[in-house]
Amino acid sequence: MHGWPGDRTDYRRLVPLLVEQGHEVVVPDLRGFGESDKHAADPAAQYGVAGQARSVLGLIEELGLERPVLAGYDVGSRIAQGIARSRPELVDGLVVAPPLPGIGKRVFSEKAQAEFWYQAFHKLPVIEQLVDGRPDAVRAYLEHFWTHWSGPGFEPELDHLVEVYSQPGAFTASINWYRAGAGSVATSAAETAPAIYDRISVPTVVLWPEFDPLFPRAWSDRLDDFFSDVRLRHVDGAGHYAPLEYPEILAEEIVGLG
Repeated sequence: MHGWPGDRTDYRRLVPLLVEQGHEVVVPDLRGFGESDKHAADPAAQYGVAGQARSVLGLIEELGLERPVLAGYDVGSRIAQGIARSRPELVDGLVVAPPLPGIGKRVFSEKAQAEFWYQAFHKLPVIEQLVDGRPDAVRAYLEHFWTHWSGPGFEPELDHLVEVYSQPGAFTASINWYRAGAGSVATSAAETAPAIYDRISVPTVVLWPEFDPLFPRAWSDRLDDFFSDVRLRHVDGAGHYAPLEYPEILAEEIVGLG
């Protein structure tokens, strides 16, 4: 499952690595992204973790998938965790990159807020006037995140994303995730460590990159408070965009859990 700003094509380097090893791979466009439906609806009801998870669970059921491994980063990571928490019996394992729980009030530090400004901005109606349906504005806005969040030497390929995000209403649909209160700032500010019996029990591998400005490695220190079976793996030299920056490592861990 992909992140923002992205779509299912974020996994174009990962899918062949898994298919050539004989694995079945399903890569969806999440609600409001890519070629998915972009219904005008209450974001809190339809575009947050629960709403997105309903679509993914429906896809698992429709395709008859038996206990798949869920992999995701950014938005996709949160959705995978939500499914593992609510329907653990349907999932064989998780391979996820940040965001992860345990950040807490550290998200309000001055350094963190210098990075997370966009989540508050996405809740303002003015962003629709400035960006939605305007290809030049969409390109400039997405280019900022793809260059700033990625690791050294990564060259983003934005033509496809600019095309899909520039369709009227598409950009607004993509930020409904933040308008639903599902972004890292809102989620981290409200989090509390669950009781031992209520932690995510699905076997989980967390891949934490070296150069993600949103999620410093120091924030990986509380994973055991939220997962009962978790292994942390540091990924050196990479940034935020897991499936494009280190697809081989992602594939290795997915196969290891499957």
